[in-house]
Amino acid sequence: MWRGRRKVRAVTKGEALDPAFRERLMLAVTEVNGCRYCRHAHARLALTAGLSEADVAELVTGSFDGSPPEQVPALLYAQHWAEADARPDPGARRRILETYGPAQTEAIETALRVIRVGNLAGNTWDCLLHRVSFGRWGSARPKAPASGQG
Repeated sequence: MWRGRRKVRAVTKGEALDPAFRERLMLAVTEVNGCRYCRHAHARLALTAGLSEADVAELVTGSFDGSPPEQVPALLYAQHWAEADARPDPGARRRILETYGPAQTEAIETALRVIRVGNLAGNTWDCLLHRVSFGRWGSARPKAPASGQG
């Protein structure tokens, strides 16, 4: 992340990706990884970026029906990328490169890496809270992905 900080900054400041598109990607990955902190934060950011409450509600369930058709391939890729533990199928990555081109694909994957780090940190914090509070706070593990996805 440190070496790619300029790319990260471009994505997070809305220079490399449209903010609404970025938030859709963030919510797609967060839905798979089950980080409640990121889900809450990115749902709020998505509303700020212009998504409706209905759009956000749909995204947090893993559905992309209301998303712009030109973004759906990237959202499905984001979901696959998260389910594959950041090691997507080479064919899926090739299709994303063909669809969006190298620069846009790099921006998409930067956004995916950023939210993955956030999800890992949030879920680790939740697990730690669960352990130190003897189960009163936090969660022992994140929500498991729905079966049949992948």
